[in-house]
Amino acid sequence: MCLVCGRKNDSGLKGVFYELDNNELVAVFKPTAQHQSYPGRLHGGIASTILDETIGRAIMVGKETEVWGVTVELSIRFKQPIPLTQELRVIARIVSENRRFFDGTGELLLEDGSIAVQGRGRYLKQPLEQIAAFDPVEQEWRVASTSEDPEFMEF
Repeated sequence: MCLVCGRKNDSGLKGVFYELDNNELVAVFKPTAQHQSYPGRLHGGIASTILDETIGRAIMVGKETEVWGVTVELSIRFKQPIPLTQELRVIARIVSENRRFFDGTGELLLEDGSIAVQGRGRYLKQPLEQIAAFDPVEQEWRVASTSEDPEFMEF
């Protein structure tokens, strides 16, 4: 039922995540009328949510052990309106980390590649069992990693 990635959440974004070879993470989603603020525009809180989720997940790229992030601080800069009629991408990466924390940045991109929103966040590293009861099979948590995956896309 995750608002960002929950495939069964009728009100969710149904975001799909892809790891890139350059250690960035991409989220792809298409907002609906349920996600609007002003008519035809994505709500700023929803834009912030997908940026937070993507930056927070970027710590997992290239890791053999699971590392999860709990948001400590999030800064968002809105640069242009976000239409509801486009498939959108968020690209995020980790810019620094130590034993307990990591910092990341990300951008929400429009179809033409222009930046609509920028985000920067700081996250606390936590084992999943300290965050929530989570069953990866039940929650349909998986990584699309090859071109044979039906949801694989080139970026």
